[in-house]
Amino acid sequence: MERTPIGVFDSGYGGLTVLSAIRAQLPQHDFIYFGDNARAPYGNRSFDVVYEFTLEAVNFLFEQGCPLVILACNTASAKALRTIQQKDLPNISSSKRVLGVIRPSTEVIGELTRTKHVGILGTQGTINSNSYPIELSKFAPDIEVHQHACPMWVPLIENQKHEHPAGKQFILEDLQQLLSAHVDIDTILLACTHYPVLQRQLEELVGPDIQVIPQGPIVAEKLVAYLKAHPEMEQRLSKNNSVSFFTSETPAVFNQKASHFFGHKVEAQHHSF
Repeated sequence: MERTPIGVFDSGYGGLTVLSAIRAQLPQHDFIYFGDNARAPYGNRSFDVVYEFTLEAVNFLFEQGCPLVILACNTASAKALRTIQQKDLPNISSSKRVLGVIRPSTEVIGELTRTKHVGILGTQGTINSNSYPIELSKFAPDIEVHQHACPMWVPLIENQKHEHPAGKQFILEDLQQLLSAHVDIDTILLACTHYPVLQRQLEELVGPDIQVIPQGPIVAEKLVAYLKAHPEMEQRLSKNNSVSFFTSETPAVFNQKASHFFGHKVEAQHHSF
C-alpha cells in the first residue's frame, strides 16, 4: 500500500511540539517530520532566504509522498507560506496542500481573552513580519495586540539552558517587557513552536490571571477540522500509525535533542540540500 503521510516541517526542533499534539489527535495517521537544523535558526533570516529554504523543505516532503505539509514554524508561515500557496503550488500540483500555524492561532485567540489585550511572544522574524496583528485584525478586530521578540529563547531552549539562572533571567526580562506594554494583557500566545518547553516556567512567572497558550493543540484541532471539511484529502492519507524523522543536521545530534521536545526517543535520517 502506498504510504502518503502528513509532512511536518520546522527549521529546528520546535515543530516536534506541534507534531506531538497532532499525533495525539490523529494517532492512526502516518507522519514525516523534517527539521532543517543545519540552517537554523530562521528567525533572523530575510524573507527571500526563508522562502527559499522552506520551499526546498516542502518539495522534499512532497517527494517523500506527503500530499499535505504543515509548516510547524512561525517564521516559515510568516515569510514563505503565502508565496508557496499562491505561486508555487499551482505549478507543483493542484492536489497538494501546504498549511501554516499562524492562521489557526489567530482564528481562536480572540475567543480566549476577556480583556481584549493579547500578548505575542515570537522570534524576531515573526514579530517583524507583523503577521499576527494583520491576521488578528481579520478575525478579532477589537483585539489589541502587544508583541515582543525573544531572540535568545530558541538557543536557550535548544541548548537546554532555559532553567539555568542566566537563562531564567533572560526569559524573565523578556516577559516583563511584554507585560509592561499594557496592564490588561490576560492572554499570551507562544508564537514560536519551541516555546511550549517554557510553558510551565512562564505560567509560574505570570501567575494564575494570565493564560499562556501554546500552538500545538490549536493547530491539531484545526487540522482535524480541515480533514473533516476536505474528505478528498483525508481519504488520500495513509494510516499505519507510523512516524519518520529527517534532519539536515547530524542525526546523532538531532536525536539527542529531539526527544526533549517530542517526549519519546527519536531516530532520524539525514537529508541535506
